[in-house]
Amino acid sequence: MTRYFVTIDDREFEVKVGTDRVSIDGQELEVSIESSGVSSVHSLLVGSRAHKILGDRSTNGEWSIHLDGLLVEAHVLDERTRAIRGMTQANARLQGPKPVVAPMPGMVLKVEVGEGDCVESGQGIIIVEAMKMENEVRAYSGGLVTRVHVKEGEAVEKGQILVDLGPLKASGAHDDTC
Repeated sequence: MTRYFVTIDDREFEVKVGTDRVSIDGQELEVSIESSGVSSVHSLLVGSRAHKILGDRSTNGEWSIHLDGLLVEAHVLDERTRAIRGMTQANARLQGPKPVVAPMPGMVLKVEVGEGDCVESGQGIIIVEAMKMENEVRAYSGGLVTRVHVKEGEAVEKGQILVDLGPLKASGAHDDTC
């Protein structure tokens, strides 16, 4: 079985995928997936329950999954990639925070931070409406908000920079805080 780590709304799941079985946090499920052949819509059979699923993979393990009409944003890492990222986290920290970008096109409903605010990794930054669903865009890493590029009511495109984050101020030898 292939092992993945899936994060949805700050909750991580360990998912093991086999040919006809999936284990989610140790719970075994019988599954079957079929492609329509024409589009990227698939039929997912879990036990005796059928679901329509459409997955759109973007960069860095980010997925937009439409499951029975509900949009789910998920971060998926395979076991090897997760281990490599774990080993290189110290290097990434030295490179500094990354800007927060729009994961999909949509309309900014709410800006939850302002310039000078301190944010933590995973903290909600902006609410974007896409396909009549509210999606909270979160910071990839902690940092200090140096610039907010959008305002409420503004349309955004996928990949557009929403917020720039700068380095945190060092308060101790190994501790970065605001």
